[in-house]
This record gives sequence, structure tokens and C-alpha cells, in this order.
Amino acid sequence: MTNVLGPEEKIGVDGERLWRSLHELATIGAYDDAETGLVGVNRQSLTDADAQGRRLLVSWLQEAGLQVSVDELGSIFGRREGTDPSLAPVMAASHIDSVGTAGAFDGCVGVLGALEVIRSLNEQDVATRRPIVVAAFTEEEGVRFGTDMLGSAVAAGRLGLDYAYGLTDSAGLRLGDELERIGFKGSRPVRLEPPYAYVECHIEQGPVLLREGYAVGVVTGVQAISWQQVTLHGRAAHAGTTPTELRIDASLAAAQVVVHVREMVDSGRYGQLRATVGRITVSPGLPNVVPDRAELTVDLRNPDDTHMAAAERDLAAFLAELPDRQPGLRVETAQMARTAHVPFDESVQREIEAVAADLGMPTRRLMSGAGHDAQEIAAIAPTAMVFVRGQYDGISHNPREYSTPQDCEAGVTALANTVLRLAQRPD
Repeated sequence: MTNVLGPEEKIGVDGERLWRSLHELATIGAYDDAETGLVGVNRQSLTDADAQGRRLLVSWLQEAGLQVSVDELGSIFGRREGTDPSLAPVMAASHIDSVGTAGAFDGCVGVLGALEVIRSLNEQDVATRRPIVVAAFTEEEGVRFGTDMLGSAVAAGRLGLDYAYGLTDSAGLRLGDELERIGFKGSRPVRLEPPYAYVECHIEQGPVLLREGYAVGVVTGVQAISWQQVTLHGRAAHAGTTPTELRIDASLAAAQVVVHVREMVDSGRYGQLRATVGRITVSPGLPNVVPDRAELTVDLRNPDDTHMAAAERDLAAFLAELPDRQPGLRVETAQMARTAHVPFDESVQREIEAVAADLGMPTRRLMSGAGHDAQEIAAIAPTAMVFVRGQYDGISHNPREYSTPQDCEAGVTALANTVLRLAQRPD
């Protein structure tokens, strides 16, 4: 006989099982990182490692009794039915794809934490009025195909499916082809029916919770993000015989871009702007040849849309003026991704805070500096996030990424009880 809990009753989660699941998944795509001496994770989207991780996740969802489906872009969904299946579900989700130098926690805490919610409800024989859906979205990181939050952006309608299928990686492989190759091009329509509410648990990826002594954060929203690829066309020349004044040096122009974006940050004119040039490649890449081409990415982030727009105008003006410094230089730009500041739903934030207070967990509100699937789903459903404290100043996208078993359990316990309360609402 199932137990329908009252609005103030709570459930616990099995923190040890959650920890085991996180580390079993982390063995898929594991590699020895020479720089840190640690074992990292490289499970980029739609690779063989990602396919293996997906199959493991599907097996766990099925073992938990969920109805599993895969959408046209490969995002995975597991549904636990409610006592009133006609009601819109509560969704708890994140991603399991990684950057090339990842740890075990980014995204995975959210997906496996949501799975742990289901396992705990099953073991404690708890029924919910609304269905609950666990999801893992495709290509959240964007490192392979160049567009982050891709699966959730298409699911929420911001990007089109054909656009996603046509994206290519650095080797020219099409996303649509790779999706078919690994066997995860599903039949579920990619456009998502709006859930009743969406809650995502994620590591903070920053230092605030650790420095201020909070195990759990309540996320108020996600700052604006702009990714651009800049291609600088110069002229190849002999490094020893070509006078400086006759060179069109693409690598010099790239260095000037790097310095300028840092000067934009340091100027203070653009609020809390953060700017990163995360990738630079030059060709022909020979020690005795002036480079004829440089490609670099510029990542701008800002919690204020007005400041972000002003920073983008500054960068565009600087790039337009670069040929004046080196006549003959040609500059091309392409927008890889752009999302505005996304505020999260106040009522879901308050629910997380109320749950945490009942569990004896002090919380702090903070904005996310990183992008998350939650920012896409916020366009179609009330959304908020639970942050889990990280160690080592919250370092992430690095094998040193680490949250303690206790902090993971705290965050997922807050997730579980928030999902439970939302799933008991009749309207």
C-alpha cells in the first residue's frame, strides 16, 4: 500500500548509493590527467564514452521502474507515474556529457541525484499526485558541437532540430550522424510539453558556498552568456627575412584581442563582466613562419543584459579597428551561442528555501555564473536550481573538481523534498 505524505513530511536519500553511482559513471571516459596527477573524465557528447554512459543511465532508470524514452535529439527521459497521470509532471534534470578535462560531478549530480530521488520514493513506498520525470539533456557543455545547452534549448523551442542536426565538430562530423551512430536518435518529439515545475541540482562551480559556510545554495538565475569565434586572416611569411613593417601577423592580432578583453573587464565599465579566450589556434603553426591565420573563441558573461550588450559593442568595435593596426588583416566573426540573463521563478526558489529550513540546512541565494539546462526550461516552466558546495574554491571543468559525499547528499536531499512537495500540489 503506497504512502501519500503530507505537505510537511520529509524523505531521506541514500547518500552512499548516490556516491557509488557518481563514481561508477565517472569510470566511463576516465583518463589519467598528467597535469594534476588525478583521474579525470572525458565523456564529450555523442562519443563512444557518452554512448556507454547513456546506456548505463538507461539501465538504472529502468531498474527504478521508470518509463524510459529518448527524444529526437537524444535527450533521455524517465517517468514515474503519479496518482493523477493527467497532471503535468515535475521534472528534475541535468546532463551527463562532459568537457574534455572534467571531474565526476558537473551535471552528473543533477541526473543521478534525480534518480536517487526516485529510488528513495520507491523504497519508502511514497506516491505522488503528479508524475515525476528524470531527464538527461544532450550536449549541455557545447564543447564538441559549439552550442551549449543544446538539448534543452531545442526541447524548449529556442533552437531548431535541423539546426542541431547540422552542427559539426572539429573533425567535420555532423551531430545528426553521430546521434544515429551511437544509437540514440530517439522517436520522442523533441519539443517538450511544459512540466509543472523544473528543479535542477548542480555543483556550484564557484567559491561562494564554501567560503561562506553554506552546504546548499538557492539559485536566483543565470547570467547572460555570449560565445564568439573570431578568425583572423593574415599573410604567411618567412620569420627571418620579412621586415616587421611588412608583416600581416595573425598571431599578433590574436594576442591583441586577448589583451583587449581583459582590459574591458578591468575597466569596470561593464559591471561584473567576465571574459575568457579559451581556445587559440594558429596556422601553419611552424616556428619559422609568420602565421597567416588565427582562430580564437571569446566567452563573455554578465549578470546584466545592458552591460553585456555594451561589452559586445566594445568588442565588435575593437575587432573592426584591428585592420587599421595591420593593413591587410581580415577579420571574421561568428556568434556561437548567446543567451540573455535568465531569472528563475520566485515561488520555486521559496519552496527550496522552505524545504532546506525544515531540514535544518541554512541556505544562501546566488546567481549562477555558468550556463545550465535550467535556463532553457525556464522559458516554458517555473524553474529554479539547488547548488551543492564544491571544494578547492569550487573548481570545475578540471579533474580537481570535488564535492564531499555529505555535501552531495545535502543537495540531493533538498532536491528530493522540493520535488516531493511540488509533485503533491494539485494545481
